[in-house]
Amino acid sequence: MSKEQRAQVDAMMRQQRPEGPRSVEAIRADFKALMARMVVPDNIRTTQTTLGNRPALHVEPNAGPRAGTILYFHGGGWVIGSPETALSLTGHLVAKTGFRAYSVDYRLAPEHPFPAAIEDTLDAYRSLLDSGEDPSAIAFAGDSAGGGLAVTTCLAARDAGLPLPAAVVAFSPGLDATRTGESMDTKQDVDPIFTREAVEHTGAMYLAGANPHQPLLSPAILADLTSFPPTLLQVGTNEILLDDSTRLAARARAAGVDVILDVTADVPHVFQAFAGVLDEADEALDRAALFLSQRIRTKSSAHTSAA
Repeated sequence: MSKEQRAQVDAMMRQQRPEGPRSVEAIRADFKALMARMVVPDNIRTTQTTLGNRPALHVEPNAGPRAGTILYFHGGGWVIGSPETALSLTGHLVAKTGFRAYSVDYRLAPEHPFPAAIEDTLDAYRSLLDSGEDPSAIAFAGDSAGGGLAVTTCLAARDAGLPLPAAVVAFSPGLDATRTGESMDTKQDVDPIFTREAVEHTGAMYLAGANPHQPLLSPAILADLTSFPPTLLQVGTNEILLDDSTRLAARARAAGVDVILDVTADVPHVFQAFAGVLDEADEALDRAALFLSQRIRTKSSAHTSAA
């Protein structure tokens, strides 16, 4: 683990941090350019497809996948991002586990505010089930806003009476639209990416006037996590969203959920995207891959991506 690597990543992200609110178009363009700099493994292949009512990116190992599916939700504050901007994360999970993944291109705010994203991710999961996928062979994963969607889509699936996936993995998830976590203020100086003003700016686009005090918007403080599947929450100490994960983990433990809270020191929001550059990123993704491999179960090892 390299102090120099962490310092370089911190400096890089501080250079990207704007001084004030920007237009949606500017935010999207800058984020796309930033994420294009991330390392994507070369032993995967991608295909454009459709899942539910939305486009999706199908990612699988070049050698062919083992049985199991990761349903991935990209980050970007529910306003920016795409399956392509998250490919460093999805690709490394696929390369490390051997599972295939579908990364959903869910609708974004402000054009499509809450609950459009959850409707799309739930439709994607329902589509996998309708195609014959065993829920015990499916895991939800996501980063930032997508990590929040991994949690809230699971809540929505349970409320809809659907069987739950085998596991949930969330990287630096956004889990509290009320923004009441202490880390929102205590981590303000060390977070190289976010300020309270920045997350409230994009958050307001997603809310579009909706009351944030509801489980699908603030599960860290309001969700009933009864019967939730095993969950891995990975977060860095240098981010204002730290308490989103710590509080959800506490609620999960209280509900009897098999939950792992994996906190890495001195790294920023979604540090896992820096795989190949930051040692802590590669190690965290190794732990996430192990978690997924231990929890995804299949009825037949003969199942392939053609199923």
